[in-house]
Amino acid sequence: MLDVGDSAPDFSVPIAGGEVYNDISSFTLSEALGDGPIVLAFIPAAFTSGCTTEMCTFRDSMHRFEGLDAKVYGISVDLPPALNIFIQQEELNFPMLSDWRHEVIHDYGVVLPDMYGLFEVAKRSIFVLDSTGTVTYRWVEGEGKTDFGAAIDAVYDAVAETVSV
Repeated sequence: MLDVGDSAPDFSVPIAGGEVYNDISSFTLSEALGDGPIVLAFIPAAFTSGCTTEMCTFRDSMHRFEGLDAKVYGISVDLPPALNIFIQQEELNFPMLSDWRHEVIHDYGVVLPDMYGLFEVAKRSIFVLDSTGTVTYRWVEGEGKTDFGAAIDAVYDAVAETVSV
């Protein structure tokens, strides 16, 4: 698993913008670097209760991240059209990345191998990258119920520290 100080692996995946079900384009991490910190919030699956709560907590906190010129991206193994519907349904104000080939979750070391004993998804995790692509913060969900407000406060603090360095 990636750790603080590691270089984030580059990747290219579909990005769901959320305007309509087929609002899909291409996203390459290396092309997004340089304009400020990037937050990659990995979730197991759209439309599930925990993932919806986490993404909606980010939605409600976006003004804080925008004030730091940080870009937030949700990322899951869901297909892009499903992510577009998820964005619309939950009124998310940031795009979602589709790791439908499961390559990014492997490269970042955040594979949850058997959701419901059936298939692999992402472990709930968050990485903050500086403008060069270095991991400056990493959080991976542990046991028990997550306080998403506290988790996102910690991510915000990590982004603010990245900006001030």
